Amino acid sequence: MADEPNAKQCTGCKKDLPVAAFARDRNRPDGLQVRCRQCVAQYSATHYRRRREAEGKTVREKVDVPAGHKLCRICGEVKPHSEWHRNASASDGLSTRCKACRAVRGRQDHLKRQYGITGAERDELLAAQAGVCCICLAAPAADVDHCHETGRVRGVLCFSCNAALGQLKDRPDVMRRAAAYVEGNAWKPTLVAPGVYQLPS
Repeated sequence: MADEPNAKQCTGCKKDLPVAAFARDRNRPDGLQVRCRQCVAQYSATHYRRRREAEGKTVREKVDVPAGHKLCRICGEVKPHSEWHRNASASDGLSTRCKACRAVRGRQDHLKRQYGITGAERDELLAAQAGVCCICLAAPAADVDHCHETGRVRGVLCFSCNAALGQLKDRPDVMRRAAAYVEGNAWKPTLVAPGVYQLPS
């Protein structure tokens, strides 16, 4: 096979292999690497292991993954490609985390970025509220509520109560008038000119 023009000997395994078994290297006279792809991969894996061990870091073990599947390094599960988001810049065209792990990480990043708290701190708030909204005391708490002026987290509310605070512009005076109105103690505006009303002080 060494006499064939389409064959080359690998300096690693010493086998005569077809040129397709070698990666390109424009610095070589024949334009091919001296080791076959398999030997280069084996050398890279050994070199990676030695370097990681010398740095005191963990070594990722190679996992056999069936075709059409990928290993998620976060949860450690092998999942089909349908469980991954697309990423055109990645070598395999898929995200580095599965959809489930990416969703969890996205929620954690949102809490830290938007409110300056971790998922554990949010869970502590929920536990202190017994898992219910601290305004209506009925619906499950889901949305973190914060002061828009200071950024201070006030608690965890249900969607409706959180939306209501936003609609009332977080103004206590408006909320007090709304409570008085619901209780039947609404203040009546006084007509002082055509189309002009004055609210009681």
